[in-house]
Amino acid sequence: MISSFFGRDALSSGEAMLAALCVGLAFGWALERAGFGSSRRLAGIFYFRDMTVLKVMFTAVVVAMLGLEYLRRLGWVADEQLFFMPSIYGAQAVGGLILGIGFAIGGWCPGTAAVGVASGKWDALIFLGGAVVGSALFNEVFASVAGLYAWGDSGVQFAWQGLGISSSLFALLLTLLAVGCFWGAEYIEKRRSGTGQYLGSPFLQAFSVALVVVAAGLMILPGPTPDAAAAPSLPTGAVSESHLLQAIETAQDHIEPDELADRLLSGEPELLVVDVRPAEEFAAFHLRGAINIPLAELPVALAPYKNAGLIVLYSNGMTHPAQARDSLARLGFANVYLLTDGLDGFIERCLKPSSLRSEPLAAADIAKINAWRQHFLAPDVLPATPQSQPASPPPAPATLPVSAPVPPTLPGLVEPAWLAENLGDKTVRVLDVRVQPQYNTGHIAGSVCVSPEHFRGVVGGVSAMLLPPDMLARQMSLMGLQPTDTVVIVPDDKIHDATLVSMAFARLGHARCGILHGGFSRWAAEKHPVTTALPEIARSEYPVPPADTFTVNYRQVLDHVNQKDAVIIDVRPAEFYSGKKVEEARGGHIHGAVNRPFTEDVTKVGPIVVFKPVADLAKAYAEVIPSKDATVIVHCRTGHQASQACFVLRNLLGYRKVLWYDGGWSEWAARLELPIESPAGEK
Repeated sequence: MISSFFGRDALSSGEAMLAALCVGLAFGWALERAGFGSSRRLAGIFYFRDMTVLKVMFTAVVVAMLGLEYLRRLGWVADEQLFFMPSIYGAQAVGGLILGIGFAIGGWCPGTAAVGVASGKWDALIFLGGAVVGSALFNEVFASVAGLYAWGDSGVQFAWQGLGISSSLFALLLTLLAVGCFWGAEYIEKRRSGTGQYLGSPFLQAFSVALVVVAAGLMILPGPTPDAAAAPSLPTGAVSESHLLQAIETAQDHIEPDELADRLLSGEPELLVVDVRPAEEFAAFHLRGAINIPLAELPVALAPYKNAGLIVLYSNGMTHPAQARDSLARLGFANVYLLTDGLDGFIERCLKPSSLRSEPLAAADIAKINAWRQHFLAPDVLPATPQSQPASPPPAPATLPVSAPVPPTLPGLVEPAWLAENLGDKTVRVLDVRVQPQYNTGHIAGSVCVSPEHFRGVVGGVSAMLLPPDMLARQMSLMGLQPTDTVVIVPDDKIHDATLVSMAFARLGHARCGILHGGFSRWAAEKHPVTTALPEIARSEYPVPPADTFTVNYRQVLDHVNQKDAVIIDVRPAEFYSGKKVEEARGGHIHGAVNRPFTEDVTKVGPIVVFKPVADLAKAYAEVIPSKDATVIVHCRTGHQASQACFVLRNLLGYRKVLWYDGGWSEWAARLELPIESPAGEK
């Protein structure tokens, strides 16, 4: 799946700016080569002397249309990665008329004027300067033309919808029209100016046939029907574009960071804060009390809260929340706001220590900042998962309460009740990592039995290493998985079996992955249905991602040991850490490593093994790790048990720099050149 800058809310990033610069340079070069650096040639279309503009523009439109439609049909680009311009017929008609008159008179439009300036044309510079001045004047008089600006707003609409035909047929018809225009343009040029050298040529014939064949190919590719793919129409109660603009003008679309901080601190009821960032960013850090909902799921997920209470959307910046807020407003949501300056602004204005502020602050302001920091940056500010507990939890009950169908925060824990409600969703896939006999006697419907060891092998001479991305992707393909699937891993009483498999998904960048809270034992205890039937699986083509950045090798670990710039946590049992018990080439531990056995992360509630309450885990790890930004290296013997600590630190506690030494003590002890600490004092 291609991820766009728009889809990642990264339009303001340096990477996006560089891409825009490269695309702009290539586009300008193409226009210059096509003759768009000459106003005489550009204006020639109005006098039927030179049809270059028509030929270039139709070529660009048709090629872009066909290419994008093929990408959508093949599943390489999702609609949520694209920005669709709304249809504002009145404003666009008037604007097009003004632009056309200016084009005919001056011979330039803003884009071609930029090309002309690059070619050293003075008239293009004057025209471009006029466009800049005109834009500034438009900004100044916007209040008086706001009605025209939104005149004829009909939301996002596609031409083929209005014609009542499929997108494939529309693409074919538009391609045929373009081919006709190409031939007509050549004929006109030949009659009017004696050019038109491509009329009837083998090139024009081959080019025309190729375009029609490619367009016709869309007719046989599976794709959305006109009804299914149609953009939603405005429901009853939705607002018009003019109302949206009025809300923006009167500041009814956003909430300031300090106001939101105060409301969250006071525990205001009926306040819903929604983080629309990717799940991995949400897991790393989010505002206390926020929930994570993907942009595409907002209308459905927020339907119960429509016009009830206050909904605040935020991301790192404001681009996606603003677009989502406007979209929801068109759907009739009158209670949705966005956070001014996003999460970055919230951190700067509310969480930046008073000692680092450039201006002096009053005692009351300092006290408020300290209160905000204590609330939002305390160790128990964790990903919003159903297992979160108060700072001083009551004694554990003999049995767990029945789970609730709470949407999971992924990567993280998944409640059995939620999984039971969503088993019918084809994008929810279940992997059972129990041993085969347990699976055979009863399992969750649709689940696939897979051993954690299927994801490990010999890599670089070291056994039991997590397989490389290409081999993992092939495994996922055999199980029919897609990167967009929500994967739920079901363990028995060995949670680290599930966390090891979760590391495979982390290596693939598959964020929508969770572990069933309480495993199969809790599923059965809550009397959810089981089956012995095998699922029907169709092979997929899971893409191969680049290498992950959280796995480290022994050389990187040694560098951190020498520089003393990381907390190394050895999760093996204490007797292995101390060297009293040895099953490797040498006994002991890595120099400077601290021991926290993986078994200390879990507890038994009756017959069910679960993670300890989040507050308890946070307190325990805070005694070992100085801050959420500290570099942490976790290892065990072969990475299996250490995967559990990684899952806790990254997905439940929100530590940001957690590294996984996959080779572990098995590799470290076998490399005799590496230093160790042992009871005998061996180094």
